[in-house]
Formats: sequence, C-alpha cells, structure tokens
Amino acid sequence: MKGVGGAAGLTVSTHAPSPLVFAALGTLVFLNVYAPQSLLPVLATEFQAGAAGVGFVVGATTLAMALASPLVGVLADALGRRSTVIWAFALLALPAVLAAFAPTLAALNAARFAQGLLIPGVMVALNALIAEEVPAAGRARALTMYVTGTVLGGFLGRFLAGLVAVRWGWHAAFWLLAATSLAGFGLARRALPAEREFLPQRDLRSVLAGLGAHLRNARLLATCAVGFLILFTLVGTFNTLTLRLAAPPYALNTAQTGLVFAVYLLGVVITPVAGPLLAARGPRFALLSAVGASILGLLLTLAEPLGVVIAGVAAGACGVFLAQSAALSAVQREVTRARSLASGLYHLAYYGGAAAASVVAGHTFEAGGWPAVVALVVGSMVLAGVVGGLGWRR
Repeated sequence: MKGVGGAAGLTVSTHAPSPLVFAALGTLVFLNVYAPQSLLPVLATEFQAGAAGVGFVVGATTLAMALASPLVGVLADALGRRSTVIWAFALLALPAVLAAFAPTLAALNAARFAQGLLIPGVMVALNALIAEEVPAAGRARALTMYVTGTVLGGFLGRFLAGLVAVRWGWHAAFWLLAATSLAGFGLARRALPAEREFLPQRDLRSVLAGLGAHLRNARLLATCAVGFLILFTLVGTFNTLTLRLAAPPYALNTAQTGLVFAVYLLGVVITPVAGPLLAARGPRFALLSAVGASILGLLLTLAEPLGVVIAGVAAGACGVFLAQSAALSAVQREVTRARSLASGLYHLAYYGGAAAASVVAGHTFEAGGWPAVVALVVGSMVLAGVVGGLGWRR
C-alpha cells in the first residue's frame, strides 16, 4: 500500500478507505449529538425543568452545530479536511467530561454547547473529503454508508445513554461519550487517506466569492431549507416522544425509552438499500417518496397502543433518513467549489432546525400534548416536500 508519513510516524494511506470507515466515523461522531434524549425525563426531575427547558440539553448542541458549521467549512477549506476531522474528534472528549461533572442544568447546557461547536469539524469536513477523495464510482456508496453510520450513531447514543443511566446514573453516559470520541480520533488518524485533490483556500476574497456564489444558488438554498425542516421534524418528534412515553399509561424508564430508539436500526438497513435506488431517479423523487413515508408514519403515532406508536415512529424516522440522504446528494450535485463551505451552510440550516424544534416542540407539547406535536411535525414534512419539489426542478 502506498502511503506518506503522518503524525507520530504513522503511515497515512493514499487510497480511498473502505466505505465502512466512513460509516464508523459517522457512528462515532453522532453518538454525541442525541445521547441525552433518552435521559430527558431523568434530567427534568434532576433539575426541576419543564419540557422546553430540558429539551435545550439537545438544542444547545444542535444550535452550536448550526452556528459553527459555516465557520468550520471555511477552516476545513483552508487547513484540510483530514486534519480537521482528526482534531475535532480529539477535542470532543473534553466537553463530554465537563458534562459528566455538571452541577446545574446551565452548566450541562454549556458543556453540550461546546460539544456542538466541535461536532461539525467531523461532519462538514468528512462530507467534503468524500466528494473530493473518493472516486466518482464509489462516491454515492461512501456517502450512503456515512449517512447510515450517522443513523446508527443516533440510535446507539440514545440507547447506550439510557442503558448506562439506569445502572450508573446519567453522569456515566457522558464518560461513555468521551471514550467514543477518543476512539474516533484513533480511527480517523489511522484510516483517513492523505488528501490528493485538496487545494487550500486561504484568501479571504476567495472565501467571500465562494460564499456569494452559494447564496445565489437557488437550488442550494432550497436544499438548506429542506434540511432545516426534516431535522425539525425528527428532533421535534423524539424530544417529546420520550416525555410522552415516560408518562402514563406507558411509564417507561430510560433503558426502555432507549430501546424504543431501536427504530433507528431500520434506517441502518433501509438507507443503504433504498437510498441508491431512489437516488437513481434523482434527489427530487427520493425526497418526495421519503416525505410521503414519513407523514404516514407520524400520523400512525396518534394511536394509543405502544406497538402502533413505535411502528409509526419507525416509518417517520426512515422517511427523514432517506430525505437527508437525498438532500446531501443534492448539495454535492449543485456545488463544485468551496465544498466545505457549502456543506457548512447546509448544516447551519439543518441543525438550526433541530435547535428550533427542541424549544418549539417542547412548548407545543406543553400546550397541546402529543396531537399538537404531530400536527407540527407533519406540517414541517409537508413544507419540506413542497420546497424540495419546487426548488430542485431543473
């Protein structure tokens, strides 16, 4: 295998890694994003907070991710995608440790905000690295496997956090996140290839020119709006679902609630299979198909039996995963320069939707219960279909 000298004497591959590497890195970084969702009922009791207040434990991270993504995009375009991914993973362990020691809800939110500032260093740079360093024939598979990994990480974060919290308390969940971030650091250093196609962009005028071009790209802006709406749907659903299931008649504990998030595992199976099939018809067809599936599933959750609720949540979540895959494909189709910055703008909108949902859905749940939340998220998915359906037409 060809290679070049890396840090600390490591040999860095010059070949595109297996798609499984991108899946693993997506899993490890996304463990951090939603892990506290299964802990929200426990945290609400611990800190005497309502649905909207405790929901910001998730919202603080996604808000920071939204704000940091464009800046990280500029940084990755200047310094390189590989090094950005490596050091983002290394630094992620620090706020996880701070969260484990947090004495108040404000301190926990501050640590979660710091996590959110670092997570885009992996997401944004890794998407750009796939676009540039993976041969065209394998690019769609690499991207699909990355999205599949993020889905798996979303499940494992929630599931493992809930499982650990039952045995050792909620603090232990954040120690687990610190360990997995260090594992991501080690894997990225070892497996990510040396960059052959990367051209540094360190001229401010070039950055501003790239930003201006992106902001004039109507289809890219439509994609950003779709991203905002689909993650608004997902976070709005799951933040309030945990609170619904912790209350009568279900009265589930954190481990049981974490098991409900096993519906995410369907995304691990469906996304790599259905994603390429739908993408062959174009991102627009893929998005509209995904939106339809998601809406049907969300409406099912209005039923009372737990099995039907879980089935509905599963269909709704799978629709969101497929919509995300379609949106990321649309970003890559529309952008040929300043790729990290374009990815950063998309993630600004995408995680802005999550931050908004963590507050809006909480207030909606407090005001109107689960039926009001379903009306909110179904409306969000309908709007995503309209925006993408019109905005992606050529």
